[in-house]
Amino acid sequence: MSNRLKRRTVLTGLGAFAVAPARAQTAPAWSSPVIDMHFHVRSTPELNIAHQQGAGITAANLLTRYDPAAPLGPGQAKPSAMFPCWFAATDITKPGADQILTQAVKAGAKGFGELKYPVAADGPEMRRVYDLAAELNVPVLIHFQEIGQPAAPGGYNTGIKKFAGMLKAYPRTKFIAHADAFWANISADYHEQEAYPTGPIVPGGVSDKLLSDYPNLFADMSANSANNALSRDADFTRDFLNRHQDKLHFGSDCNCEDGKGGGAAQNSDRVAPRMRGKCVAQETLKLLTASTSKPVFRKLVWTNAHRMLGLKA
Repeated sequence: MSNRLKRRTVLTGLGAFAVAPARAQTAPAWSSPVIDMHFHVRSTPELNIAHQQGAGITAANLLTRYDPAAPLGPGQAKPSAMFPCWFAATDITKPGADQILTQAVKAGAKGFGELKYPVAADGPEMRRVYDLAAELNVPVLIHFQEIGQPAAPGGYNTGIKKFAGMLKAYPRTKFIAHADAFWANISADYHEQEAYPTGPIVPGGVSDKLLSDYPNLFADMSANSANNALSRDADFTRDFLNRHQDKLHFGSDCNCEDGKGGGAAQNSDRVAPRMRGKCVAQETLKLLTASTSKPVFRKLVWTNAHRMLGLKA
């Protein structure tokens, strides 16, 4: 089969599922269309779409590891309206990573990510990525983690507390922050004591300051990490979302299969207990609905992502 026919087959499959009837159980209706900026590509188009339909999500930015030798698939083929964009990742510790990421952008990737490798955030591997992202004018989505946990032992992009140096050194690079080290550090009393701290937020946290001080830093509100942080202190959350309403965007980073918390992956011990059996996307969209006005909600779940990636809203 030729590449053209393969591509046509992928597109036809995606399109067919995109117009499939909604499931019998009614999906939630949000006050705005929603784009999920942190959606890891599933193994089939059917699984990609089942989560979106179940959670009431309009569109998604697919995160996928890019392989130049096999560029076709739900992430790399021109997606349906439900999947208007994708980010590419590769192991940035390996030789040739910059060439692979460049090829991905030429193939249509709108950004780099999620980059989750055991390196320092200010180390030489990531500095090369920051330079390339500025050159190609695409954002880079970074997983900041200091503490090991069942789903991700070890540290990734360590050093969030000194990341201001990178934001200063690479002013043309657009950074998107994600994961527990970033979100735990919205509170000034965080000292890497646990991945998901609880209790009231102490104002003046590193992450909050970085968002305020550097126009090239953005953040994605995905996974248990963001949901946990934004669930700790309702008054702080309302103020935080309002102050940073132009710099935050919604993401799911959810393991569930149906947009409702189903499936073995979302019910395993690799998932934080507070999120087992729940759809992260739905839980965070409920939280954002309760914590913002409708105009701000629309920015967080729709407008900001489109503006960052140059998509037509």
